[in-house]
Amino acid sequence: MSGESYFLYHSIGQYPGKARDLAGAMAEFALSWGTADDGQWAYALGKRQAFIDRWRAIIKAPEGSTTTFESVTQAFHALLTALPAGHLKGRKVLVGADCFPSNHFLLQGLAESCGFTLKTVALRQGAAHVEDEDFLNDWTPDVGLALLTWVSSTTSHRINLPQMVAHGRRMGSLIGVDITQAAGLLPFDASAPEIDFAVSTSLKWMCGTPGAGVLYLSPRLIAHCQPELRGWFSQDNPFNWDITRFALAPDIRRFDNGTPGVMAALASLPALDWHAAQDQAHILAHNRKLTARLIDAADDLGLPLLTPRPEAKRGGSIMVRLPDTLPAPQVVATLRAQGITTDARSQTLRLSPGIMTSDAGTDRLIAALKALL
Repeated sequence: MSGESYFLYHSIGQYPGKARDLAGAMAEFALSWGTADDGQWAYALGKRQAFIDRWRAIIKAPEGSTTTFESVTQAFHALLTALPAGHLKGRKVLVGADCFPSNHFLLQGLAESCGFTLKTVALRQGAAHVEDEDFLNDWTPDVGLALLTWVSSTTSHRINLPQMVAHGRRMGSLIGVDITQAAGLLPFDASAPEIDFAVSTSLKWMCGTPGAGVLYLSPRLIAHCQPELRGWFSQDNPFNWDITRFALAPDIRRFDNGTPGVMAALASLPALDWHAAQDQAHILAHNRKLTARLIDAADDLGLPLLTPRPEAKRGGSIMVRLPDTLPAPQVVATLRAQGITTDARSQTLRLSPGIMTSDAGTDRLIAALKALL
């Protein structure tokens, strides 16, 4: 079966019938947008709202707390620059060295203009992920905002989120979470523990398209934020044309601006509909069974495991280090030629089994790695 040896859910998720559903959504949009009537915007904005509602269900977020962005980086930028004037000035922003690099690039660029000091929690010598203990040690009362990486993209290390959030509350910091690498696979509740904001994309376990990012912001904080980028959709009534009476919407819509780009949300909606109809416990159990098999295989093959062994401390991926004598691009290319889909970061081979990955496909991967080694 096609997809039996697909291990790329940390990058692009797949499900049976995805191409068909995506093509259908695009054809339906083309028919609506290309019809000479006045129904286009009601259709397109309705699809965007349906996408937002699917995301709210995934993270158990209340109405009016979640909106669309093109990417995690864009959503994070919008949040940072909307904070009350002076909130970060003279304080620290805390992030781990194993965060998604794009977030770190953004923080480096904003530090001077926003007046904060960027504090990056370092990796221990020889370690592949930041230890929770080290992050907590660096999380002092002068931290104005901490961005937590729920699950690492290079090790699948999963932080102890309740412990982190409890500490952050004692420090009086704003607490944000990048949930990209596990949202839709591992259960997540934005209010348990209560976080201040979350950012994600739809690419991975939800099997969506590029450009379908989201920002969640706690309703208790929305009124305190003044987004820099604003437009007619930032208002409670977008059809207010009186240029002397602009007022930001009372909910997350204040983070919208000009005419919304609906294409990514519309294209991702069939995947989120599919995801919502699945038995989530079954999807997770399937992943756990195959990742346990991959851990055993790594031990048998003598490949150093970079992912924590305990289930509670990892996401849905298994990362192993390839020997320096076996260049990772060569391994990925050889596997690809055999119909086995993986990727690598430096010498780290990343393996993420999902709903289409099978027992037989996993055995094929293991046999191919054994032959290469």
